[in-house]
Amino acid sequence: MTTGTTARPMRADARRNYARLLKEARAAFAEHGTDASLEHVARRAGVGIGTLYRHFPNRHALMSAVFEDAVAALLARSRELLEDPEPCRALVEWLRAIVTHAGEYRGLARALMSASNDDSSALSSCSVPMREAGRQLLVRAQESGSVRPDVSIADLMQLTNAIALAVEETPADPDLADRLLTLTLKGLRRDVA
Repeated sequence: MTTGTTARPMRADARRNYARLLKEARAAFAEHGTDASLEHVARRAGVGIGTLYRHFPNRHALMSAVFEDAVAALLARSRELLEDPEPCRALVEWLRAIVTHAGEYRGLARALMSASNDDSSALSSCSVPMREAGRQLLVRAQESGSVRPDVSIADLMQLTNAIALAVEETPADPDLADRLLTLTLKGLRRDVA
């Protein structure tokens, strides 16, 4: 195992620290949102803040590592959906999965929106492959004639994150995500001017 900042293999104690930091960051993000105190994460992992920063130079790097498995699952799902005989339905299903993922941790949607056009952000290691996966699904839906040709994946990703952010801010309305996604998708259809 190597960190994102070095190509050398980690020592056994460094691997243990890395794993504990990820475990505690997941727990802290789930409990307090992605704005959870990094000092608190380090303390829960039994390491100093310097150790956290040696592994993860900033919050976005830690978030990227924490969400790596979820992003891998979303990317795998996008590849499966490329075989769906109904390209528009496949795109919709994938966008719903993104809204669900972004809504799992308070603050994640906001962080993804802020990093979406910043290729220097550590979160770009998540957002760049997600945009490409979404672009492939979108192109299929556009080529089938069911989605307008002027829709871009960048706009769809921002809308999806905005929906997740709206849902986060309105927890008392469990149907909000589906209603907002449905409204968005109606605007994607080719027959709407």
